[in-house]
Amino acid sequence: MKRPLALRLSALSAATALAAAAGIALTSPEATAATGGVTGYATQNGGTTGGAGGQRVRATTGTEIHAALCGRASSSTPIIIEVEGTINHGNTGKVSGGSCNTAAGVIELKQISNVTLVGVGVGAVFDQLGIHIRQSSNIIIQNVTVRNVKKSGSPTSNGGDAIGMESDVRNVWVDHATLEASGGESEGYDGLFDMKDNTQYVTLSYSVLRNSGRGGLIGSSESDLSNGYVTFHHNRYENIDSRAPLLRGGTAHAYNNHYVSLNESGINSRAGAKVKVDNNYFEDSKDVLGTFYTDQRGSWQVAGNVFDNVTWSSPGSENYPAGPNPQSTTTVNIPYAYTLDAAGCVPDVVRRTAGAGTGLQVSDGNCTPQTPAPDPSTPTTPPPTTPGPTEPGGANLSLGAGADGSSKADGTSYGNVRDGNLSTYWSPSGSTGSVSVKWGSASSVSRVVVREASGATGVVRAWRLLNADTGAVLATGTTAGTATFPQTSLKKITFEITSASGTPRVAEFETYAS
Repeated sequence: MKRPLALRLSALSAATALAAAAGIALTSPEATAATGGVTGYATQNGGTTGGAGGQRVRATTGTEIHAALCGRASSSTPIIIEVEGTINHGNTGKVSGGSCNTAAGVIELKQISNVTLVGVGVGAVFDQLGIHIRQSSNIIIQNVTVRNVKKSGSPTSNGGDAIGMESDVRNVWVDHATLEASGGESEGYDGLFDMKDNTQYVTLSYSVLRNSGRGGLIGSSESDLSNGYVTFHHNRYENIDSRAPLLRGGTAHAYNNHYVSLNESGINSRAGAKVKVDNNYFEDSKDVLGTFYTDQRGSWQVAGNVFDNVTWSSPGSENYPAGPNPQSTTTVNIPYAYTLDAAGCVPDVVRRTAGAGTGLQVSDGNCTPQTPAPDPSTPTTPPPTTPGPTEPGGANLSLGAGADGSSKADGTSYGNVRDGNLSTYWSPSGSTGSVSVKWGSASSVSRVVVREASGATGVVRAWRLLNADTGAVLATGTTAGTATFPQTSLKKITFEITSASGTPRVAEFETYAS
């Protein structure tokens, strides 16, 4: 009997802890955008270069990513956005401009082109926040982690997709990414890598997709057949229930991927889809290739794959597994050059190269990881064009303001959060509560900084920022820090803690006009 996904996740967490105890360190080396290394279908239709040759901008918040897009001369001006730190709901606001179309609560790459988004430094983590590509072209996303994006529950983002593409998208390369969830649809998650409504010429390479009910899809329904020309290579799919990927129509190429613990089904080719599947390694999985959950069949071409402890179900009216002895049912002509690693070494070379924080290493076709030659347009030690500010500008509006709240603990004062003194703090009586800053007349605020007291850093786990005049939610987040939102005129602003790992201690609740 297959264990529930939550139990399988617990087992994987234990394995991760064991690896840490054995001294296997997870590192995030500096990375630069290797725009010359694109492979697969993203090389077609004119190729995919992202923001090559454009301005370099460093961003440490989602709002700064949006501001970089909106600060271009036009929606097609090339730009390379170097992202460092954790991007979440609390620091991702809508920014307006003639060269962008953004929204709060999601990284919005909409109606734009010629953009590279690359994680640098200690790494880029998009926490509970998805990346949405819509009506856009020539996009590169590299060296980022996107985790725990939900379509239900709280907070929600991007329809529950880690990376989602829809509506006339062309030429996207996602490379060395880690896309992960913490459960399936019943836990609020959807797909890790979805393409629909006329999305074409996409490559997903050297990435990790794990711990999700749904790996990803091409086509949102049996009638959405305008998608395709997608390459998947040197990726690791781990602990995925289904959709690794699901293809509805279109053409795909999957080579040198490592699939482990596909719990219900894997590559699901249906509704006329065609997929070439060569030199992959399938391990400890079920029904890794076929047409499933429909009578509208797809087809496949297979060669050189390893099936290690793979089980197959019996055929039925809506179940057409390719195994136990997979044979080709079509021929797929691949228009680009590629070099195959031997299937037997795929688990090792993918383990060493795939995912964020692996130095953008790639295989040389002989199962040996190599660091790619740097992009000629990338300086060896590039200074960011516009360094991301670590502190808001202007005066802290909380100093001298009033304060109140709810659920105050004994021995603390609401006023401690606006006295400019990090050694004093306010605490709720339990793990939740709220504290407010208020003024006698309306003040314009667009950014807040919440600082936890020494010894309590990281205790706050979920919060909301409210316009106390209207009750409107200005921002949400999962860790205390900086939150940016559209400038709002108000008399009272409230920081509401909705979840914590203990009793929070808020040293300062700073407010700024910009």
